[in-house]
Amino acid sequence: MKNSSKITLAGLAMLFASVMTQAAPVSENWENLCTKCHGADGKGETKIGKKLKLRDYTDAAVQAKMTDEEITKAITNGITDGGKEKMKAFGADLTKDEVKDLVGHIRKFKS
Repeated sequence: MKNSSKITLAGLAMLFASVMTQAAPVSENWENLCTKCHGADGKGETKIGKKLKLRDYTDAAVQAKMTDEEITKAITNGITDGGKEKMKAFGADLTKDEVKDLVGHIRKFKS
């Protein structure tokens, strides 16, 4: 009986660990990390977005000028301008898959 309870506890611990490391849905990450500036629709028409003159991700011309690698780098490392932070780095907060999912989410805004 003792061995089976140890196995059960070990199984529960592994299940808990896997749940804790699962990636958040892209919509949740977008909502929590991006909409304050970029807006729910990606147009950047928020108070902060207008102040920072953010790009409109629904504009096909804007999308054409950005590579997936550039978007990934911006999400991971943030963006600075003249030593001033324009966008926070999220590399420490997101997994590589979550960053990749955000890139795909941004691409879906293109008209």
